[in-house]
Amino acid sequence: MTDLNIAGFDPFADTNESVGNDKESLIHIRIKQRNGRKTLTTVQGLDQKYDFKKIVKAAKKEFACNGTVVEHPEYGEVIQLQGDQRENIKSFFYRSWYCLPKQHQASWFLR
Repeated sequence: MTDLNIAGFDPFADTNESVGNDKESLIHIRIKQRNGRKTLTTVQGLDQKYDFKKIVKAAKKEFACNGTVVEHPEYGEVIQLQGDQRENIKSFFYRSWYCLPKQHQASWFLR
């Protein structure tokens, strides 16, 4: 028997985007412990076509927390929210169609 390696190809995919490169399209939600019980939730990996400030404004209003967009030396532009907002931001992205469930990867603690 012959093994056929058939890779999936989307003919309607935009030519600028890499087809089948799922590692770059992952959205990482991380939590970092500050002092005591205080934590920061960071979101990295969103597509640059979205306006991060509008996302932060909507998230701040919905979750009743503070947030900002910061430039991280390793991850680029990331969204930072106060508190443990992992589940909230995940469901917010699913409802708003910013990401699909297969694009989400949770990292529990940022080292």
